[in-house]
Amino acid sequence: MTWHLRIDPELCIASGACAGTAPDLFVLDDVHARPVRERIPEGDERALDAADVCPAMAISVHDADGKEIGPRD
Repeated sequence: MTWHLRIDPELCIASGACAGTAPDLFVLDDVHARPVRERIPEGDERALDAADVCPAMAISVHDADGKEIGPRD
């Protein structure tokens, strides 16, 4: 099973918090952060950690059924 990573470019402020938390999952380009790949193995807690620390709440993590599981409350 896989999780899906998404970054809303309208919300992203390119703070770099995601890339600092999980540099193999997120990178910064010229304007925004983006996932290195949109699908990752299920259970990679670093993706949830990155979603939790994003100051703009621009990252979402979805399970294989499309349910949003991150950021966590």
